Amino acid sequence: MAQTEAVVNALKDVLKARGVTYARLARGLGLSEASVKRVFAERTFTLDRLDQMCALIGIEITDLARVVRQEAESPAKLSWDQEKELVSDPTLLLVGVHALNNWTIGEIVETYALSKAECIRQLARLDRLGIIDLLPNNKIRVRVTQDFSWLPDGPIQQYFHARVQDDFFRSHFDGAGELMLFVSGMLSRPSLSALQSRLRKVRAEFSELHNQDLELPLAERFGTSMLLAVRPWTPNSFKRFQRKSTRRTTSPLLRS
Repeated sequence: MAQTEAVVNALKDVLKARGVTYARLARGLGLSEASVKRVFAERTFTLDRLDQMCALIGIEITDLARVVRQEAESPAKLSWDQEKELVSDPTLLLVGVHALNNWTIGEIVETYALSKAECIRQLARLDRLGIIDLLPNNKIRVRVTQDFSWLPDGPIQQYFHARVQDDFFRSHFDGAGELMLFVSGMLSRPSLSALQSRLRKVRAEFSELHNQDLELPLAERFGTSMLLAVRPWTPNSFKRFQRKSTRRTTSPLLRS
């Protein structure tokens, strides 16, 4: 199952890199676009179908296997030094975050007040840091896994807490596309573990939807952030009322 997922993701990467949409792929296969999307969503690839798709985009199945191998060797996290370098320069961080989110150099320059030369200079720095590969014609290949995450309490998370967190929460979360849920209760350790597992699946689904939408024009996509957090916790304002014998017990809050 994991290998199938890797092959599908690799095929999607190649389609994106070559500008081949599901609609174009469907025409070449003599199928409807909905059928092609279903094949990718349900992972119902036969060897013949995979061979047909590879032939249409001009690669061999062995080329796809090489992409899968490269993906398997990609890190799931950046190093401390890589993250520290990113946050040391606002322009590098801007270009880096967008490169990691699969923006092209054209999309970055069109959206932000950066010259093409400056953008290339920052991309070259990211290449030297081992975060991306800057390919011919200024194509960008990300060198981390699709579901990579920042280091716990690393430079990026520290930057978020210090400079971004307040901005993120400065909202009533009642606008279009906004949602905030806060619940509190009493859970056993097995229940807490089960909940954490489900939250990881939501994170994986977010990543999959992000990759699925990469074939859409930039005008049809918008930056979206989701914060998932759960922990055994008692507010400090409650702790001062606790008896010493119950200090290790956490308290619930009102649900909202």
